[in-house]
Amino acid sequence: QVQVVESGGGLVQAGGSLRLSCTASKLPLRFDVYNMAWFRQAPGETREAILCNKWDGPNTYYASSVKGRFAFSRDNGKNTVYLEMTNLKSDDTGMYYCAAAGPCTEDLPTNWDYWGQGTQVTVSS
Repeated sequence: QVQVVESGGGLVQAGGSLRLSCTASKLPLRFDVYNMAWFRQAPGETREAILCNKWDGPNTYYASSVKGRFAFSRDNGKNTVYLEMTNLKSDDTGMYYCAAAGPCTEDLPTNWDYWGQGTQVTVSS
C-alpha cells in the first residue's frame, strides 16, 4: 500500500528556519507524475493547504500566509519533496502533512488521495 512519510519537524525559535521532507513509496504510477502538496493543522484549527505543486509544469501555488517564506522543491529520483521554511512565526506552529495525488490549482484544493501521518513543527516566540 502507498506510504507517505514526513520528517524534519521540531522546535525552532521565531525567525528561524526548518526543512521538512516527505517520501512517497508504492504509488500506483511513477512518482514524477504526481502532484504533491503540503498542509498544516494548527491546534484547534482545521487542516489547511499551504502549497501544491503540479508535476507537469513549474507551477507551485502557495497560500498567502506562507508565500515568500516557504519554498517547495522535489527530487523525483528520490521520490521526495521538501518544504523549506524560513522566517518562521509562532502562527506556523502545527502538524505538517504531505499529500500526493490530488488537484493542484491556485485555489489549493484539499481533496488529495494519499496522506502522511504528519510531522510536528513548534515555533517558540
